[in-house]
Amino acid sequence: MSDSQLSDYIVIKAKAQGVQVIGLTRGMDTKFHHTEKLDKNEVLIVQFTDHTSAIKIRGKATITTKHGVIDTEE
Repeated sequence: MSDSQLSDYIVIKAKAQGVQVIGLTRGMDTKFHHTEKLDKNEVLIVQFTDHTSAIKIRGKATITTKHGVIDTEE
């Protein structure tokens, strides 16, 4: 993975209690490797790494990336 890909950050702001952020591993077997639970209005800044290939978000949140802003619906 290039340095430019590793430096891409994603900002997640919880719009409700209990938003789950789940990191999934890179490689042959995709597995959960890290979870966070956010309270309403908490912000988490995350980044893809050599170990993280995907990030799953459950609950009402606003996600900001270099590609734009996404609001989840429930």
